[in-house]
Amino acid sequence: MKKIFLYVLTTVFLLSAVFFNVSAFSFPIYARATAQSTPKNSAPLSNSYACILKENSYFYSLPDEKRGIFFLPKTYYVKVLDYQPDYCKIEYLYDDSNLRKLTGYARTEDLTFVEYVPKRPYLYYMFDVRYEIESSPPINDSSFLTQITVTCTYYGDFNFGGITYCYVLRGDTFGYVPKPANLYYEENTEYADYLAQQTPPKSEKKNNSSKSSPAQIAILVALCLLVPALAALILKQSKRPLYYEPDEQTE
Repeated sequence: MKKIFLYVLTTVFLLSAVFFNVSAFSFPIYARATAQSTPKNSAPLSNSYACILKENSYFYSLPDEKRGIFFLPKTYYVKVLDYQPDYCKIEYLYDDSNLRKLTGYARTEDLTFVEYVPKRPYLYYMFDVRYEIESSPPINDSSFLTQITVTCTYYGDFNFGGITYCYVLRGDTFGYVPKPANLYYEENTEYADYLAQQTPPKSEKKNNSSKSSPAQIAILVALCLLVPALAALILKQSKRPLYYEPDEQTE
């Protein structure tokens, strides 16, 4: 009878586990081991992209920490031409009427490699620089040649002697100009949008795992009431004598 009673209890437990999506044979450690089996920092393919998420990430002319030219604009991308553990060979911007493509290097630890092709990988930003001549010939009665405005294409910032400069292109010549106080550009949100699409909301996970339907609760209550009834029935049947007394023979 004990075996029958244990069999009934086991059946009730398994039924409740099925209704409540409970698996008595799943171990989280297996899932963690599977997730860690894929390396996170695998070498990217050639001509893939990397996002600049760190402050003061240099664009280098050579793979040397002393050859930094300017800080790459944060939240924008570079094209990875060759992956190396310390410095990656990269490409920034492209050739256009107001642009020139630059090929150089970036520290590998400053790059966040991505598996998609960004829609707007590079910052295309132009601004005007105005130069004024302090003194002008007395014969000039206007601002003729006393103010000169030039248009530059912005590549990035560079700090020197406590002053922030901009590395710019004007015509076919690169150089540095003092950074204007009102220089502002819009950040690229593609990487943040990509992460938001990959990670479901925490509240949704919590609701799916913690809430039970009224039907499941009713079934569990019924199973709990069934256990004592089955136990009483089994115990009642076990009280019957296990042997039969012979009838008394009448003389």
